[in-house]
Amino acid sequence: MRTKAFDEIIAEIRAISPRAEIFLEEVPAPQKLAPYAFALTADVELSEDEDAATGRFVLLHDPDGQDGWSGNFRCVTFVRAAIDKEMANDPMLIDLGWTWLIEALKKYECDFSAPSGTVTRVSSASFGTLENREDDSEVEVRASWTPNSGENIANHVRAWLDLLEISAGLPPIPAGVTQLARSK
Repeated sequence: MRTKAFDEIIAEIRAISPRAEIFLEEVPAPQKLAPYAFALTADVELSEDEDAATGRFVLLHDPDGQDGWSGNFRCVTFVRAAIDKEMANDPMLIDLGWTWLIEALKKYECDFSAPSGTVTRVSSASFGTLENREDDSEVEVRASWTPNSGENIANHVRAWLDLLEISAGLPPIPAGVTQLARSK
């Protein structure tokens, strides 16, 4: 099976239509990490003034591969989501964040190797002149993995979007239900 041209892979990624709460945008990709790169950012908006989560997806491709990649492609991702204080205090949150990623990759039948990353929780309290601000907490998942081929790379993006949805606490859309497009 031949590897798809990078432009074909990017066209498949650009054709992805996320659910209405997710605003997906193509952004400049890092230029010095690989001969070919593509990047997206996403924001999950629950209301006009409330972002529940944000993320970034970068696809790197080096036809010759690179040390540490174990292949010719590398997906590099980031997801940060606001969480409630109770969830932030849950000792299982760190393991859960990583499980969300691995399960999303499996859900979309992504064939991958060499996963690595971190899951971080952050809790903030304000003092002094900022004491009127509400306390807040976030979970952050930073991860990278190697798709084992250039086939179905769009599914790796779908898995990242799934991680973003789960992290933001969006309820799953039931099978067979089509979500209406958001108004512009």
